Order: sequence, then structure tokens, then C-alpha cells
Amino acid sequence: EEATGIALSRHPRDSYFIATKMSNHRLYGAGLRGKELQEASVKMYQDSFKHLRTDYFDYYLFHILGTGKGMEEMRGRLYDCGIADFILKEKEAGRIRKLGFSFHGDVRVFDYMLQESGIPWDFVQIQLNYLDWRHASGINVNAEYLYSELAKRNIPAVIMEPLLGGRLSKVHDHIVNKLKQREPEQSVASWAFRFAGSFPNVLTVLSGMTYMEHLQDNLCTYSPLHPLSDDEFVFLQETADLMVQYQTIPCNDCKYCMPCPYGIDIPAILLHYNKCINEGNMPRNGHDENYHKARQAFLIGYDRSVPRLRQASHCIGCNQCSPDCPQGINIPKEMQRIDHFVERLKQNLMYKL
Repeated sequence: EEATGIALSRHPRDSYFIATKMSNHRLYGAGLRGKELQEASVKMYQDSFKHLRTDYFDYYLFHILGTGKGMEEMRGRLYDCGIADFILKEKEAGRIRKLGFSFHGDVRVFDYMLQESGIPWDFVQIQLNYLDWRHASGINVNAEYLYSELAKRNIPAVIMEPLLGGRLSKVHDHIVNKLKQREPEQSVASWAFRFAGSFPNVLTVLSGMTYMEHLQDNLCTYSPLHPLSDDEFVFLQETADLMVQYQTIPCNDCKYCMPCPYGIDIPAILLHYNKCINEGNMPRNGHDENYHKARQAFLIGYDRSVPRLRQASHCIGCNQCSPDCPQGINIPKEMQRIDHFVERLKQNLMYKL
């Protein structure tokens, strides 16, 4: 917020939109309740004004509702401490122009927010992409249901994770070939962006961009956007059906699990594992024709991607990470599984996933 506030302060306030959020889930997780949680949440809200150098927010969200303890946590964060009433009064005062929430996890929270909260939501942020449309994994809910519930109520949608944290731009080689045969000139990522942007009443699609070519590809996809045809929509659903056969770990590299108190680089470990699956370098057993090549690629790539002191072997199973994972990954279990897999590879034992 502070860096953004400095950058935007040189431009007229009516030339851009600001969206930020009430991220008091960490305060709740730290044990704050009631008045103490309200005071800390109000301070967070007021600090956002200072950092962003503004006197109003165009879009404000209750962040990451549905995770943790689901309904109990939602009530504790919003209602039991009075922060929901405070934020609604701020909206009435004009300091918040549009109010919404972002959703992960327990669908009961999503349904309650829409059906029983009594709050007239201006927008809702949901995870939507062509894999999660009908194949949501972990604690996530199929996007087909989430979007349809918003559409019934004419509530605009903000789309997060159009690329599933980059996973839909780094798919299995068989999937790449399938997409390229259909549209040789389109990038793999552009299919996912077109899917997310093709639905009516989508307010905006959030995209994480690391390199200039990512920005350029996004601009090419959306300027102008060519919505998916019915045939292309069916094609992407067939692609998603094929993708679920390749069992990658649903890590989006959001880094909510970090820092690990024991120094483990959790996202790097999971991303390397997924990369090897997508590139066909997953050694399965000693009778496979490419076993030795795949074994070498996995082990060498593992050491290059993750320093040894930060590898899965150092996980003690404290489970401080899993409650913060929006994808609901049982991280200690995956660390143990990958460590066991790596040790068997090092011993050059036959291994079958």
C-alpha cells in the first residue's frame, strides 16, 4: 500500500481506482477477539488511508472469507467484534464506494454472505478458471456454482486465480500440444484469460505478472477481448477433464504458508514437483524406459530449485502452514510424501506413485 500510494500520488485521484481489503484473518489467528480485534481491525483500515494517501476507497473487501474455521471464524472476524457494522457506516459516509468480499473455502460462508448477511454487495471476488469451473480441488468450490449464484443476483464478479497461480500457463506437455494444435499463435495462458473474461458481468480479472512478456501477452488477450465461442468453451472443458488425470499438487505459489519457522521453502518444493509432472520427468518405477533420465532430472532440479537446508526433509510437521493455505493443501503430509519419494530416488529404488 505504501509503495502504491507514493506511485499514485503524482496522478489525479479520479484517474485510477483503488482496491484494498480488511485482512484481519491474521489478527484473528493470533488470538484477538471482541473489542481487541475491532480496535486492531480499525487501525488496519485507517492505516490503509495513510499508506495509500487517499480519503476514499473505490473498492474495499472483507478478505479471504471461508478459510480457517469457516462460519465460526467469519462471525468472529466480522460480526462478534462489530467490524462489519463499522465498515458499513464507513460506506454510508462515502469513504468506501463499493463493498465486497473475497471467498475461499467453506461454501456455507459464501451462501450466508449472499443469502443471509443482509449486506447489499457491490461485487464479490471468486476463484474462477477453466479447471476450477467443474474440477475445484482442496477446500475450493466449483466456480460454476459460485458464478451462477452471483449471476442470479446480478452481483459483479472480480476474478482471481485465472491462471491458478501460474499452473494454467505451465501445463503438461500433452495439454500444451492440444492447445497449440487448436490455436498455434495463442499462448497457453491466453486460453485461461479468455475463459475468465468471457462471462457477463465480470468486473475485472486479476493477473499476477512477473515479466514484461506477461504484461504484453495480457494486453494482447484483452485489447480487445475475443470471448470464447460455445465450441471453444466445450474444448476447454474437455481440456480440463484431461488435466485432472495429471495429479499435480494445487499450489498457487501465493506464499501464504510462508515463512516456515524451520526455513523450508514450501512453494519451491511443490512447484518443482508439479514442474516434473508437467514436463514428463516424473520417475515412476525402474522398469520405465525413461526412469534413469527422469530420476536424474528430478534430483538435480530439486537441488537447484531448493537449497538442501530448505528441502522437505526438514519438515517436522508443526502444521503452522496449512491453516493459511487457500487451496486447503495438507502441507506437512505433502512434505513427508515428497521427502519419502526423494529418499527412494536417491537410493535408486523402484518407486511407483
